Amino acid sequence: MTILYFVRHAHSTYTPDELNRPLSERGFTDATNVTKLFKTEEIDIVVSSPYKRAVQTVEGIAEHIKIEVEIIDGFKERILTTVPAEDFTHAITKVWEDFNFSWEGGESNIVAQKRGVETTYNLLEKYKDKNVVIGTHGNIMVLIMNFFDKQYDFSFWQNLDMPDIYKLTFDDKVLRNVERLWERL
Repeated sequence: MTILYFVRHAHSTYTPDELNRPLSERGFTDATNVTKLFKTEEIDIVVSSPYKRAVQTVEGIAEHIKIEVEIIDGFKERILTTVPAEDFTHAITKVWEDFNFSWEGGESNIVAQKRGVETTYNLLEKYKDKNVVIGTHGNIMVLIMNFFDKQYDFSFWQNLDMPDIYKLTFDDKVLRNVERLWERL
């Protein structure tokens, strides 16, 4: 079995610079708690989206097990639109209502999900039978989970915490179990 721990990043301080947006003070506190939680798990590998807030959320466990965080571009957040959405709620609702719809310059759910699932399959092959922590983002995480089980949908995404952690157990490329870990804290 391969275990993938999907970690939605902790709270960040908003800046328009998606790549370099850092965690907030609250986010750093939560990231410390994420590290504590993972100290009770047998972690082999830590990977992350290239976005700073995702890396900062999982880098503590990488330091604890004395490895580097491997950056994987495919786990970055989905691109909703190239221009800031006037109404974010409307913009995000629209793409979840129609998986083929995309805003100007953005990724449809189908496109983002395909990217995320291909990245997940690559990870399952590369790290077969390992326990892998993945620093990522809410929307792409739920799109990946939705591919394997449709119960992980828009309303599920709306109820995520920041951070949030889901332990997905795979037998080869077949999802066998999902467990939420963040509620343990």
